[in-house]
Amino acid sequence: MSDTLMISVSGMRGIVGKDLTPELVARHAAALGVWAARAGRPLVVLGRDARTSGPMFARAATAGLMSVGVTVIDVGIAPTPTVQLAVEHHHAGAGLILTASHNPIEWNALKFVGPDGIFLDGADGIQVRELAEAGPPRTGWDGVGAVREDPDAITRHLDQVLALPLIDVAAIRARRFVVALDCVRGAGGTTMPALLERLGCTVRAINLETDGHFPRPPEPVPENLGDLSRLVQESGAAVGFAVDPDVDRLALVDQRGEPIGEDYTLALAVRSVLEFPSPVPPPRRAGRGSGGGEPVVVANLSTSLVVEDATRLGGGRFVRAPVGEANVARAIRDEGALIGGEGNGGVILPQLHIGRDAPVGVALILHLLAGSGRSVSELVGGQPTYRIVKAKAPRGNDLAPVYKRLRTRFPDAVVDTRDGLRLAWDGRWVHVRPSGTEPIVRFIAEAPTREAAEELITVCREFFST
Repeated sequence: MSDTLMISVSGMRGIVGKDLTPELVARHAAALGVWAARAGRPLVVLGRDARTSGPMFARAATAGLMSVGVTVIDVGIAPTPTVQLAVEHHHAGAGLILTASHNPIEWNALKFVGPDGIFLDGADGIQVRELAEAGPPRTGWDGVGAVREDPDAITRHLDQVLALPLIDVAAIRARRFVVALDCVRGAGGTTMPALLERLGCTVRAINLETDGHFPRPPEPVPENLGDLSRLVQESGAAVGFAVDPDVDRLALVDQRGEPIGEDYTLALAVRSVLEFPSPVPPPRRAGRGSGGGEPVVVANLSTSLVVEDATRLGGGRFVRAPVGEANVARAIRDEGALIGGEGNGGVILPQLHIGRDAPVGVALILHLLAGSGRSVSELVGGQPTYRIVKAKAPRGNDLAPVYKRLRTRFPDAVVDTRDGLRLAWDGRWVHVRPSGTEPIVRFIAEAPTREAAEELITVCREFFST
C-alpha cells in the first residue's frame, strides 16, 4: 500500500493516474466477478458517482467483469445506496461501486458489495484481493459475459423510501416545506430533487449538475457549507440538506443558516424513529437483539454522545461498533437494531437496507419536523450539547506502543481497543485510530466544552510526537 493507494477488504481508493489505473480496476473487477461466480451467482451490479474518471473506470470494470464470464447490470451514475439496493433486487452475486465518497476530485475508488447489499469484510474481502493478486482466470471467446442496463434503479429506490411505514408522507406533504439543497455536482443530482419534490417540498438547489466538477471540498462538513447556508437564508428554507458525491452521507443546515454538524443527522433520525413511531410496527431483521424489549440503536466508536443521548431519551439501547460502514452494518444485523449509522451523517435504516442512505435520512428528518412541529434549531437546542474536535497526524509503522503509553496516562478511562484506542469517561471521550482512507492517524475527542476536547487531543498528539 503506497501513500495514496489505500487497500482494504472492501475495496481500494487512490489518486487517478498515479496508482489507481484502468488496469488495476479491471483486474480487481474481474476478481470480484470470479468470487461471485464461484458462489453460484455470476451477476454483478455496477454503479458510479459523477467523478470525471468514472466513465473510464466503468469501462475498465465492465471489461474485467465480462472477461470472467459475468453478466454486468449497469445502473450508471447513481447513489451508493441505490447500487446496494439493486444488488438485492437482482439477487446479484456482488456489487461494484466506483466512488471515492468524500475524497477530493483527484481520487477515485472501488467499493465491493456482497450479495446481502453490505460492503465486503473479513474473509470474503481477502478472497477477492487474493484472486486479484494471483490473476483471476479469464474465459475464452465463448464465455464472455453480457451487459444489461438498469434505468429504473433510482426510481425503485425512491419508491421504497416513500413506502416505508416509518415515514408519514402525508404529514410531510401537508407542511409544504421549502428546502435548500446542495449536491456538490455529484450523484445526488440524479436523486435528491426528485425525492424532495415527491415529498411535496419546494426545492431551492445548487450544484445539481452530475459532472463531477466539485465547486468546493466535497465532504459535507460545516466549513464547506457556506453557499448552502446563504441559500437557506435567502430562500427562507426550513432546512438545508447537503450530500457527499455518492449520496450516502447527509449534513444539515438549520433554518437560520447555521450548519449543525453531521452527528446531529443521525441523532435527529434516531429521534424521528423513537419519538414519532409509525402506528404500523416495522418488520425487524433477524438478530440476537430482535426478540423484543427496548429498540436498539447502533453507531460507531467515533459517533457523538448526542446520538447516545437521543437513544436513551427515546427509551432505546445504544450499542457501539468499530468505525467503518461494514462493521456498523453487521452490528445492526446481529443486534436486530431499529436504526443505526455513523456520526459522519450516515443513516442506516435496516427496514429498507443495511447501508448508509442519505435519501432515507432526508425522509426521516422531514418526518421529525412534520411530527414535532418544531424547527431544526429547536430540536438541536433540546438536546445536551457537546463539542467535538478532530485532528490528524502522519501515521507511523507501529501504533501499539503509543496506545500503551496513552492507557498508562489515563488509568481511570473506560478502554475500547476494537478499533485503535478509545478512552471514555462520563460526558467525554477521545478516539485515536489509523484512517482507512488516508495514510494518517485520526484524533477525535468530545467533551462538554471545546477547551476540554482540545485538551484531550493535545495530550494524545504529544504521545505521537515523542
